[in-house]
Amino acid sequence: MLRHLKAALVAFRETSAELVPSSDPVRLACAALLTKAGRLDGRLDEAEEAVMLRAMVDRFSLDQATARAVLEEGGDDLETSSDIYRYTKVLREAFNENERIELLEMLWEVTYVDGTLHEFEAQLMRRLAGLLYVDDRESGAARKRAMIKLGLAG
Repeated sequence: MLRHLKAALVAFRETSAELVPSSDPVRLACAALLTKAGRLDGRLDEAEEAVMLRAMVDRFSLDQATARAVLEEGGDDLETSSDIYRYTKVLREAFNENERIELLEMLWEVTYVDGTLHEFEAQLMRRLAGLLYVDDRESGAARKRAMIKLGLAG
């Protein structure tokens, strides 16, 4: 009987592990911040979702389905969290300076993909730059690169 119970628990653990797309706190934190930036203007449109998906695929070498699952998990986690500090702490510790700047560029793309920068989005980006230890000059350069990628500069 104990052998059957143990087999059932092992099978459950393996099945539940397959259902959790991201046990990686770095991917989860990145997905949560991208989702936060996308939702901050009150809506998450298809263009924002596409930029978020591409960012996760490119940054973490994920396939589209896995990237979608991680973004969904990040969004769900974000709904139960009242603070972004825990995400920035994970990313600050895991990423070097250049990677943190690249992350800000991805976030700038999400905020600008609809062609406008909402006041709340601008506030979030200033806050994230500070929490990720990226200076204003580097954040501004990342912002310009994101705008160029989106065809909004010049």
